[in-house]
Amino acid sequence: MTDAYSLVAEIPAVDDYLRLRVVAGLSTKTHEGASIGLPNSWFAVTVKFEGKAIGMGRVIGDGGTAFQIVDIAVEPEHQGKGLGKWIMTALMEKLHSDAPAGAYVSLIADGDAKHLYAKYGFEPVMPASIGMATRVTKA
Repeated sequence: MTDAYSLVAEIPAVDDYLRLRVVAGLSTKTHEGASIGLPNSWFAVTVKFEGKAIGMGRVIGDGGTAFQIVDIAVEPEHQGKGLGKWIMTALMEKLHSDAPAGAYVSLIADGDAKHLYAKYGFEPVMPASIGMATRVTKA
């Protein structure tokens, strides 16, 4: 990596968050949802390239017993440069330093990202458990 990249412990701006999710192939979120959710992050980092947000990652949770790593995203033109590892290392260092011992940390691994997460001690929970999800819809 070059000096043009910086990793800062900050929640991404709403517009950067929404853009990064889309360009990285994650699901879209609403401006309303992001505006409510982002300030409730337990910890977040933003990777900047020449001052522009090009990557991010967050930890959400109750602050004591349960945490989830979410929103790991890097712009495609900056992928393959170790930025995902940089993000994960920062998130895991914060968890190991500030989360209580025994806290449960989970994530959903999309595709080959499971190989990155395995380097940080994450393992599949199947068959004992299975991840499940739903989306809130408005009538």
